[in-house]
Amino acid sequence: MTQQKLSDTVPAAPGLQEAAGPVVPTPAALSALRPLGLGQARLRAEGLLGRWRRRNAEDTLPHCVDNLHTAGNIGNLRAAAGESEDEFVGMWFADSDVHKTLEAAAWQLATSPEDDGLRSFVDDTTALLARAQREDGYLNSYFTVVAPQERWAKPDWSHELYCAGHLFQAAVAAARTGVSPDLLPVARRFADLLVERFGPDGVEEVCGHPEVETALAELYRLTGHRPYLDLAQRFLDLRGRGLLGHGRFGPRYYQDHQPVREVREVTGHAVRQLYLLAGMVDVAVETGDLALLDAAERLWADAFRSRTYVTGAHGSRHREEAYGDPYELPSDRAYGETCAAIASFQWNWRLLLATGRARYADEMERVLYNAVAAAVSSDGRHFFYSNPLQLRTGHASSGEEAASRRLPWYSCACCPPNIARLMASLPGYLATADDGGLQIHLYGDASLTAPGGRRVEMRTAYPWQGRIELEVAEAGGDGQAWTLALRVPAWCDTYTVSVGGEPVRVPARDGYVRLTRVWTPGTTVVLDLDMPVRQVTAHPRVDAVRGCVALTRGPLVYCLEQADLPPGTVLEDVRLDPGAEATAARREDLPDIPVVITAGGLVAHAGDSLYTAGARRERTGTPLTLTAVPYFLWGNRSEGPMRVWIPVAAAG
Repeated sequence: MTQQKLSDTVPAAPGLQEAAGPVVPTPAALSALRPLGLGQARLRAEGLLGRWRRRNAEDTLPHCVDNLHTAGNIGNLRAAAGESEDEFVGMWFADSDVHKTLEAAAWQLATSPEDDGLRSFVDDTTALLARAQREDGYLNSYFTVVAPQERWAKPDWSHELYCAGHLFQAAVAAARTGVSPDLLPVARRFADLLVERFGPDGVEEVCGHPEVETALAELYRLTGHRPYLDLAQRFLDLRGRGLLGHGRFGPRYYQDHQPVREVREVTGHAVRQLYLLAGMVDVAVETGDLALLDAAERLWADAFRSRTYVTGAHGSRHREEAYGDPYELPSDRAYGETCAAIASFQWNWRLLLATGRARYADEMERVLYNAVAAAVSSDGRHFFYSNPLQLRTGHASSGEEAASRRLPWYSCACCPPNIARLMASLPGYLATADDGGLQIHLYGDASLTAPGGRRVEMRTAYPWQGRIELEVAEAGGDGQAWTLALRVPAWCDTYTVSVGGEPVRVPARDGYVRLTRVWTPGTTVVLDLDMPVRQVTAHPRVDAVRGCVALTRGPLVYCLEQADLPPGTVLEDVRLDPGAEATAARREDLPDIPVVITAGGLVAHAGDSLYTAGARRERTGTPLTLTAVPYFLWGNRSEGPMRVWIPVAAAG
C-alpha cells in the first residue's frame, strides 16, 4: 500500500475547525458517535466519491452560481436591497437556492481555499444579503418585494421559515470553515427575530415546510445560544394541533395531523417529512428527549419496511410529492424526488450519530450510490428532479418534474443546489470517532484523522471492488489500545479480514468488524467484501414489480437501458432467463463503466390483444444477452427506455 505524502494533502482554509461539518453534536448531547469534519477526512480524486466531489467543485457548483444569476435569484435580492427595480422572478422561496449554494461553497472552500471565483460569490452574496435584510432582521426577497403585507400570513405555504433554515445552515457552514465571518451575524439577526416572534409566550405557529427545526438546532450547536434550540423544540411540540389548517392536501401532507411523538407512519410530502425527522433527532439528542428519538426510530422502521424504493428513493406519488400506502412503490410512476433522497441521507446520518447502529449507515450508502448519484449527470450540469425506476417505451414527458432526461435547471430549482451542498460536504460523512477509537461507515479513497493523533489511510476501488486497504499511518501518542471499526454492509454475506498480512477471524457485531489493539504506524488492515451479483425480489405486496427481480452488486442497483438492446427490441418485451447465471465484469466496449452485469435474457411475444380470456401465454423468441449498467449512470449515453425491475420468464 502506498502511503499518502503529507504534501499531497490539500490545505484547509484558515480558521477551519477540526470537526467542521454539517452536524456537530455538543459534548453534552446523547450521541453515541462524533463525526470527523472536513479537516479530518479528506477524499482523494482517485476514488469514485472523490471524483464526485471534484466534479461538484469544477462543474456543479459553478453551474449553480451561474444559474442563480441568470434565473433571477440574485436579482431578487438586489431588488429587496433597493438596488434594482426589476420584477421578482421565480418561486416565492427562491432565496433558499441562494442559501444552499452558499452552504455548498463554504464546504468546498474549506478544502479549496484557492478558488477565488467561489470566494467572491460568498463575499458578494453575503454582503448582498446583509443589505437586503430588514431593520428587524427579517430577510426574504419575495415578501419584501412582492407581498410585504403577507409577511407571516401564510405559514402553510409561505416557506418563510424554510428559507430561514437554509440561511442558518449556510451561516453555520461559513462559520465552521472560517470562510466568511459576516454571514453568521445576518443569520443570527433573523434567528433572534424568530425567537422574539415565535418563542415562549409568542405566536403559536409552525412552518408548512419543515427544515428550520434542524437548522435552529445546528445554529445552537455553533453558538451555544439556548433559545435557538428551545425554539426548534417548540416548533416540534406545536405540530399535530392543526395550526396549518386543512389546506389543499390536508394536514397529513404537512405532518400536522398528530403530535410528533405519537405518529406511527410517515405521511405526506416526502421531503417535508424527512427534514422534520432530521430535526426531531437533532432536538432529541440535545435535550435528552428519548421519546422523541424513539418516535424518529419508529418512523424509520415504517419508512424502510414498506415505503422505500430499492434505490433508497422516497416518495411514490407525483400528486403531493408524497409517500403512498404501504408497499405502494410503482416503478414508472415513482416520484423519488432528489431532495427526498438527500434528506434521507441526512436523517440517517443523524440517527447513526445518535445510536451507532449500522442500519443507518447502510441506508446512507444505498441512497447515496443510487438515488442521489442518479440525479446528476456525468457532466455535473444536468439534473433529475424525480427519479423513476422505469422509463417506458414511448413515454411522453409531462413537465419538468417528470422529465425523461436530465435538465440543466428547473423553475423550482431546489435539487441542484441541494446536490451541491451534499457533495461539497461529503468527506464529513465518512467516519466518526469516540473515546474508544475510529469508526468507518462509508468507504472511499481517503485519509482519516481522529482525535488523539490517530491517522488511517484508506485505499479502495469501492464500490466497483470490495477490497478496502487501510494503513495506520499514525497510531496516536498515548500507547493505549484503541478500536478500528469497519462496517460490513448488510448486503455482504461473506468477507475476510487481515491485519499485517495475517488473516484474522473477527465476526461482525452489530454490523461492524471491530479490531482492538495497540496499533503501531505502518500496520495494514484489509477488509475484503465479497460482491456477487444478487437477484433481489420485492415483497409480494409490491404489486407493481411482482414477478420481477432487480440486479444488484455491492451497494449498486443496476438497470437495463434501450441503448444495450439489439435494434428493434422493445425493452418491455425483455425477460430475464431464470436458468442463466448473471456475471459482473469490465467491458471493453463500455470503457466508462468499470463494472457491468451480463445476464441471459429472452424476448417475449404476448400478442396484440390488450386483454384475453384465461391465462395469457407468452411465446419466447431468440435468446439475447442482457447488459445491465449501474442505475446512477442511466441516461448519460442516450435518451431512451430504462428499467430496474426485470420480469422473469416463466419456467419451461
